[in-house]
Amino acid sequence: MVKEATLGAGCFWCIEACYKDMKGVIDVYPGYAGGHVLDPTYKQVCEGTTGHAEVARVVFDDEQISFEEILEVFWFVHDPTQLNRQGNDIGTQYRSEVFYHDDIQKGIAEHYKAKLTEENVWDKPIVTLITPLNNFYRAEEYHHNYFELNPGNAYCQSIVRPKVEKFKSVFAEKLK
Repeated sequence: MVKEATLGAGCFWCIEACYKDMKGVIDVYPGYAGGHVLDPTYKQVCEGTTGHAEVARVVFDDEQISFEEILEVFWFVHDPTQLNRQGNDIGTQYRSEVFYHDDIQKGIAEHYKAKLTEENVWDKPIVTLITPLNNFYRAEEYHHNYFELNPGNAYCQSIVRPKVEKFKSVFAEKLK
């Protein structure tokens, strides 16, 4: 059955590039979620006044990949202990957040976060928010497949590529 997950883990270029090569993932596209402005632009979201997070919408076949596996990658590809930032990307739009689509996703996300907290996976507390999806807007077309279409971009070279390479080495068995 086709399901969707909406995840904020810093810059959406990074997480889109990781998820798109996973078995069972049908589509991934960048967007904005959690804010109060209707159909925000990238410029507005970057100003930090709309309340939106940069997110990736992951469309997946849950007979091939589970929501738990989607979350396993989510926790791996970013630092969930950084409040409103990922590295040098600073602002509420870069927050760590699981926007759940139903109570099942909520329960799984809360359980996973509690398990990671209990296991002391990170030295600092996890600040990831787990909230109901109240809205989602697709990002402008030029953000879609950004890493693939702009491999020479300085940000892609220094931030996205190392993250994607690390992801591919750790999750090689889950790649298409």
